Amino acid sequence: MQKVIVTGAKGMLGQEIVRVFSENPGYNVVAWDMENLDITDGRSVTVKLTAAEPQIVINCAAYNNVDGAEVAPEKAKLLNATAVAHLATTCAELGATLVHFSTDYVFAGTKQGGYVESDTPDPVSVYGQSKADGELEAAKNPQHYVVRLSRLFGKPAKSENAKRSFVDVMLQLAKEQPTIEVVEAEFSSPTYAPDLAEATLHLVQSEAPFGIYHRTNAGACTWYTFAQEILRVAGRSVPVTPVPPEKYPRPAKRPGFSQLQTTKLPALRPWQEALADYLKGSGTA
Repeated sequence: MQKVIVTGAKGMLGQEIVRVFSENPGYNVVAWDMENLDITDGRSVTVKLTAAEPQIVINCAAYNNVDGAEVAPEKAKLLNATAVAHLATTCAELGATLVHFSTDYVFAGTKQGGYVESDTPDPVSVYGQSKADGELEAAKNPQHYVVRLSRLFGKPAKSENAKRSFVDVMLQLAKEQPTIEVVEAEFSSPTYAPDLAEATLHLVQSEAPFGIYHRTNAGACTWYTFAQEILRVAGRSVPVTPVPPEKYPRPAKRPGFSQLQTTKLPALRPWQEALADYLKGSGTA
């Protein structure tokens, strides 16, 4: 049986990773969140991981406030890059595999056909740069998987001050407003947390070659078309109006076309199917 430590275990993705790996008899899962380990403290990482002796460490912790990173870049760098360096260094010393999650925001978003795993990152925001740096840190452990995702949605996180998914934000706005304005921009792929957790389990179990993988749900959309589908499936009749991104200026620049193409493994199911499952399971469809 392999011992798996999951950091950021109370997050939207972390809780699904814990569930999926715990349901498999081949793994002994230890769920850690901020109160169990501060991954930004290098000494604590070394001491606790060395004592725990894991074969696999799955890092689901991240600083994902894209606009906040522009005004507090040190926070993004600390959690998204420096902490990953601590994990990678200790994993390398222990001979453990490190699984780390990254984002489509490592790309500039100028490639309309989407990005493949081998494309060179070219971030346009502080957040994107911090995640790109984190990828490089993770790769310093020879036994690493960097899994890129985008637009994560799923059951709300258990951690305090967790960011709500776009799906849940739209459902809440549909209760509060007669109409909703959504930016008609940023072509990318939604990712359902349970599907990503299953894909991560399969990636580890298959002993696939170490490196970078894209594991979003198949297909892509703008925020506007995503919102339309959310409300349609949920049976909400609130009108959705497309607006240009200039109407809601934000500190951080976003990639315009950042669909993550999967070339190494079979694609996951379409995002529309995953969305329908989530809304049905949450009782909103």
